[in-house]
Amino acid sequence: MMCKRRAIWIVLDGVGLEASPDAKAYGDEGAATLPHVAKACGGLHLPNLGGLGLGNLADIKGVCALAEPLGAYGRLAERSAGKDSIIGHWELAGVVLDRPFATYPRGFPDKLVAEFAEIAGVQPLGNVPASGISVLREYGAEHLRTGRPILYTSVDSVFQIAAHEEIIPPAELYRLCQAARRLVDRYNIARVIARPFVGDAQQGFRRSPRRKDFPTPPPQATLLDCLTRHGLLVSAVGKISDLFAGRGISSSTTTVDNADGMSKILSGLADLDNGLLMANLIDFDMVYGHRNDAAGFGRALEEFDAWLPQLYAAMRTDDLLVVSADHGCDPTTAGTDHTREYVPLLIWSKTMHKGVNLGERQSFADVAATLAKYFNVPGVTLGESFADLLGSTGMVSF
Repeated sequence: MMCKRRAIWIVLDGVGLEASPDAKAYGDEGAATLPHVAKACGGLHLPNLGGLGLGNLADIKGVCALAEPLGAYGRLAERSAGKDSIIGHWELAGVVLDRPFATYPRGFPDKLVAEFAEIAGVQPLGNVPASGISVLREYGAEHLRTGRPILYTSVDSVFQIAAHEEIIPPAELYRLCQAARRLVDRYNIARVIARPFVGDAQQGFRRSPRRKDFPTPPPQATLLDCLTRHGLLVSAVGKISDLFAGRGISSSTTTVDNADGMSKILSGLADLDNGLLMANLIDFDMVYGHRNDAAGFGRALEEFDAWLPQLYAAMRTDDLLVVSADHGCDPTTAGTDHTREYVPLLIWSKTMHKGVNLGERQSFADVAATLAKYFNVPGVTLGESFADLLGSTGMVSF
């Protein structure tokens, strides 16, 4: 029998702990997102995350290790090959991949570009790795003059198509991206992204809010699929729906930044009677990690920590809160890529009055296995549940 209960699962995008044992293979042996951000900021004020046991997981300046944390705390190691958001979220939800998605740091192969040109009816501009702002500065005026779409990528496995809304309207751009999605599957590319923009060369170009992702779907059933298949609701906040190609999602709301995401977590929870609310807070990664802004990263962490009491107040007595991450994105490293790291795992419920050490988990999928047991649904086949450790407190029932 399924119990009527709720869980709130917040993924702090890019908030790693320290380099994984295999980090050297990814060029990330020195990475340690949280410790390095804390050091760069002269210490972090994170009393709520610290109270759950964050300071017990790594040496984070300003966040002390506690003798008796109030939450369950542990470190997650990634089993999948790769270090991007899709792979990280999929493994958290119970799917482990044995090869990473392909990236194209020198641009896409000539054959793929030619195939794309055929469906677009014109040769694209660009075909370069670039940031979204710089690519508009470089090619925006030429795009307006010629109507040729701008094709670019990044450190992630993405095939991005930018077009001015007055040249290629968003609906038409979306159709082009859907056709491109069928092409890039053969090249193991995770996402096709439509990047509409507005403005002009004199006043400057800027992205519009009509971005749309066309991701590849997970190859096996995820925890989200299992929950919805058994009649439970899955409410997604932020880019969760994009990462899972809309699968296993009952309702979804997009966000513009962390503050908006935290607000929509509260409103989404108020509307959820039974099931899982899963949210992604993107600013740590997109706004600060990739831009090597350690100070901004630290401020964002402190803002999230200061907001947590509002979430606690909104939770029912038997709700379960899970806070984790999907990879690292150390802003103090020389590059701007994601970093292969352990990620934190923090769990709390109002019924918990003492913490428990969940140890070093060998897969992100342990979270999916545990939540499947919490909701009493079958179908999650990977990961080792730590429900017994949570149950040992006598305060979380399974």
